[in-house]
Amino acid sequence: MVALTGGIASGKTQAADHLKHLGAGVVDTDAIAREVVEPGRPGLTALVDEFGPGLLNPSGELDRSALRARMLADSTIRLRLNELLHPLIDRAAREQLRDLRDVPYAVLVVPLLVETGLFKDVERVIVVDAPEQVQIDRLMARDGLGAEQAKRALAAQATRAQRLAIADDVLDNSGSLEDLLRQTEALHRELLDRFDPEHRRGADRRP
Repeated sequence: MVALTGGIASGKTQAADHLKHLGAGVVDTDAIAREVVEPGRPGLTALVDEFGPGLLNPSGELDRSALRARMLADSTIRLRLNELLHPLIDRAAREQLRDLRDVPYAVLVVPLLVETGLFKDVERVIVVDAPEQVQIDRLMARDGLGAEQAKRALAAQATRAQRLAIADDVLDNSGSLEDLLRQTEALHRELLDRFDPEHRRGADRRP
């Protein structure tokens, strides 16, 4: 199994989506994390029990901006959040991996790969990398954060150097989306050769 990781606003989702488009089996723990805190799900119930109903918006959904503000103000909240949600996310990810069928290789997308230590349990680690200032600029544009908020969001994660230290493959996302996708396609071909050469040869023979 291959793990894919990267810092916030590094381009993980774009790379993972393209690998899925190319035929890889992709399980995204970021997407699972959003699912387990939907209304009526046990993750949201656990958060409200722990932190109170102030985390909900008027429609009863998780107010992500309120949660982000709390995490940036108090680092212990992030730790407790992980304690509550990680078992739910892990269980769902394992189920989705077991359900994958007819794929040349599986990719597990884990934003906190360094922090959780899961990189020790996979065969290969892909890191989507971008300079910190690029991440900050993207966060400000994407999420409407101020510069200081964006910097605190980066500081709450593993450092760029820590991620690169565990990387077997690096996708450089300091440039355009087209460049990232080209790199992703080249890496996909390498992974086919490594994990499923018969699948690669069959794909190459198709018109």
